[in-house]
Amino acid sequence: MLAIVRRYEAAGFRAWPAAAVHYDGTWVVRLTAGHPAKRLNSVNPLDPGDIQHIAERIGRASRRFDAYGRPLTFRISPLSGPVLSKHLNSEGWSTFDESLVMRLPLADAQLDAAMDQIPLKDISRFIGASLKVSGSDVSLRPGLSEIIGAIQPEAGLFALEKGTEPLATLICVHDGDLAGLFEIATDRSVRNQGHGRHLILSALKWARLRGAREAWLQVEADNAPALALYRSLGFDEVYRYHYRRPPGA
Repeated sequence: MLAIVRRYEAAGFRAWPAAAVHYDGTWVVRLTAGHPAKRLNSVNPLDPGDIQHIAERIGRASRRFDAYGRPLTFRISPLSGPVLSKHLNSEGWSTFDESLVMRLPLADAQLDAAMDQIPLKDISRFIGASLKVSGSDVSLRPGLSEIIGAIQPEAGLFALEKGTEPLATLICVHDGDLAGLFEIATDRSVRNQGHGRHLILSALKWARLRGAREAWLQVEADNAPALALYRSLGFDEVYRYHYRRPPGA
């Protein structure tokens, strides 16, 4: 199980790169000044047995986060192990924002009838559409542009539009036999009309044609509509992770 988790964690780091990455043993410290997303600004422990000098290392991480003006945040996956969690519990750290990692073998996906769609080449156009449909602040444009530009595997930028109005957007990162889906969003005014489903299927068809054999994504555990959509498409849960912060963060 841990080997499977490591595979997806590594794919996630490649697909959604932080601006600065530091290593403290097997703790990966990811920080991004241009974007506040927790997955881009968190400590990610990757070995349950790496439990030496926990308090001292937390202090070092805290100083790095202070330098970026970010709250110290740990991302706790099955790779973190029980000893670290027990230590954080004893220090009164809060737990929040549980998420699921889900996967779908593309051989099982119903993609033959999916719309053939060519990803956008215009990053600026995609970012504008993505910010609009997700309702995100336009101040995130430079940071999102930097993140997308730094993605090393092949990234397909997908947007479903009606005229000049974007309806749904997502990023599909093709990384070997994996296809990761990120930033999936549908404009609030046209939700529950199948736009997200159509765009996901188109993106997965694109990735399968390039050799991907498995799709995967991350979704917050309390996002019931998204979970229902992904499960209806055949995605199954692989593992969960959550975030933790110290008292007063």
